[in-house]
Amino acid sequence: MKVLLIEDDDETAEFIERGLREQGDMIDRAATGRDGMFLAGDGDYDVLIVDRLLPGMDGLNVVRLLREAEVTTPVLFLSALSGLDDRISGLDAGGDDYLVKPFAFAELRARLRALVRRPPMAATSNLLQVADLTLDRLARRVERAGQRIELQPREFRLLEYLMEHQGEVVTRTMLLEHVWEYHFEPKTSVVETHMSRLRTKIDKPFEAELIKTVRGSGYVLTAPD
Repeated sequence: MKVLLIEDDDETAEFIERGLREQGDMIDRAATGRDGMFLAGDGDYDVLIVDRLLPGMDGLNVVRLLREAEVTTPVLFLSALSGLDDRISGLDAGGDDYLVKPFAFAELRARLRALVRRPPMAATSNLLQVADLTLDRLARRVERAGQRIELQPREFRLLEYLMEHQGEVVTRTMLLEHVWEYHFEPKTSVVETHMSRLRTKIDKPFEAELIKTVRGSGYVLTAPD
């Protein structure tokens, strides 16, 4: 990946830069919003990491201006601001994901990979397919091996998210944020309950298992070997 980091805190920037370079990624850094905006407009980056609170021009305005200039590079906001309104304002400004400080580097990179692999909006297909499982976004129809599968709305969105990230491990936090739009950690087993119901419908009647649990990490939907 080629990454642009717009972050004014030297300690945070060094942590991210070191981690990404160790993974073989290329990374440039800007310490102010204005410098970051110019680099993002001129450079060919796969993804942007943007701090919310920047000197001179804050991260929200940086991303708004980039979107107005039709720069469509995926944006991951970083911020110590963890409130629901803060997250919503980041996404409304044109961000694609939002990660609260402090964070684990493994989750940061997982989110970056998910953003880089996500197809541009204009190229997003209405039909998702993994092996013999298909999901039609417009018709709200799911089939496996030609057999219709009836899903509840939340189950449909859960499956859609897994299929959008096929082959990638998605964490419980990612599912809570993107399927339930929870920006906090609820003390319930809502993810596990819905995942169990989904697997009963998607996998149990069929020979091959598509949805797998990655112990200690999350879930992955992938075609059988």
